[in-house]
Amino acid sequence: MKMKSKLLLIVCGGILSGAVHGADLEYPPESAFKRVVLAENPTKDPNGIVDPMELSVAKDGRVFFAERRGFVKYLDPKSGEVKTVGKVDVFTGLEDGLLGMTLDPNFEDNGWIYLFHSPPDQEENHVSRFTIKDDQLDLSSQKTLIRIKTQRKECCHSGGSLNFDAAGNLYASVGDNTNPFASDGFSPSDEQEDRSPWDAQKSSANMNDLRGKILRVRPLADGTVEIPDGNLFPKDGSQGRPEIYVMGNRNPYRISVDPRTGYLYWGEVGPDAGSINPDRGPAGFDEINQARTAGFFGWPYFIANNKAYTRYDFANKKSLEKWDPAKPINASPNNTGGKELPPAQSAFIYYPHSLSARFPAVNAGGGRTAMAGPVYYHDDDLKSPHKLPAVFDHHLFIYEWSRNWIIAVKLDEDEKIANPRKDLHRFLPGMTFLRPMDMELGPDGCLYVIQWGTQWSDNSDTQILRIEYHGDSPTG
Repeated sequence: MKMKSKLLLIVCGGILSGAVHGADLEYPPESAFKRVVLAENPTKDPNGIVDPMELSVAKDGRVFFAERRGFVKYLDPKSGEVKTVGKVDVFTGLEDGLLGMTLDPNFEDNGWIYLFHSPPDQEENHVSRFTIKDDQLDLSSQKTLIRIKTQRKECCHSGGSLNFDAAGNLYASVGDNTNPFASDGFSPSDEQEDRSPWDAQKSSANMNDLRGKILRVRPLADGTVEIPDGNLFPKDGSQGRPEIYVMGNRNPYRISVDPRTGYLYWGEVGPDAGSINPDRGPAGFDEINQARTAGFFGWPYFIANNKAYTRYDFANKKSLEKWDPAKPINASPNNTGGKELPPAQSAFIYYPHSLSARFPAVNAGGGRTAMAGPVYYHDDDLKSPHKLPAVFDHHLFIYEWSRNWIIAVKLDEDEKIANPRKDLHRFLPGMTFLRPMDMELGPDGCLYVIQWGTQWSDNSDTQILRIEYHGDSPTG
């Protein structure tokens, strides 16, 4: 099946008349960039681009992407056509479906592609490897690498992002699979009988459960995996599931791995409480997290810079003690693992629904849906006319599905943010990015973006974009 995409060059007049100064760097004006629409589907053709979730750019320039309803497609850079390579059967209720994909580091040689998908006949989410042969997804080649038991009685939070590090380890993000709507926007930790779907302690804070985690495994050629050194628990499974790299996640929706440091970044979509309640805990925050090593990142006990929730008796509507970030205890009857958890780690960047004084660049109207993109390193030897300029060297790109922004975060020599008020630079604020869903760096040094579009699903303004740098020459 083929669909001729509409190939456009959208010329964006810069809203800035000159270079932007910040963090002692001089950023180019917006007029030096082009927003290139690689593919779109304005007619809502069911054979077109429908609900793309995650993309990956091959070395030959093909842009592969996965659609939630189960299709795997790619954009051919030579013809401008979108081609379907195959479809996996998926359950698309709640927040499930075909949620993520990435290409093998040696894809050009082996044709391996990895999918995070929800089988329709099992209450599980799977991370599987498939082979693409002769431009077709070979369903018989499926190797299931990770099985994540889940519940489909109640929503929410499936996660589903996939990414490789430079050492060949595969990371998979998994949401807490917990209904947040009976907790008033605070910690969903309902310990009453038959309320497991409302208790994130059964998943995020459970050492023996893969939900509410980011997993790390090393795929092997035979379709199995091994556990790399440095995961959170021993390889023999004696203390917790050995696949776990970080735990204490609510909905780690998009992840990336710095190719040089190996540090893991992810956006954590936070809860809805609009303000502090002394009897329940802090207001809701979204987070961008950085994991230098394996660890526990707090949910459902802490949020932001380890702001603590209060344990709550849901049956009697009574507040109990606050959890202690230095020694968190999971005493829930729904917990099947150890009770004493590792100390909680603080978020890297965090912001509430209201204005953030610490990170003013994130401020914008609307909700919160934080996502983490790649870390860019400028390569002088890369022969690409439109790669990002050197000023963005060693910047982490983050983005917001609800607030429609992209931010370049300047990292210092210690991989920290030296000045939170200056080192977060709004990237191309005059351009339109309607709910950016995924962002990757291509082998050409350009940013590739999925624009989800205006509505919750089945949009006519869905696009796949490439952000190109055109030096100091005017764009029109």
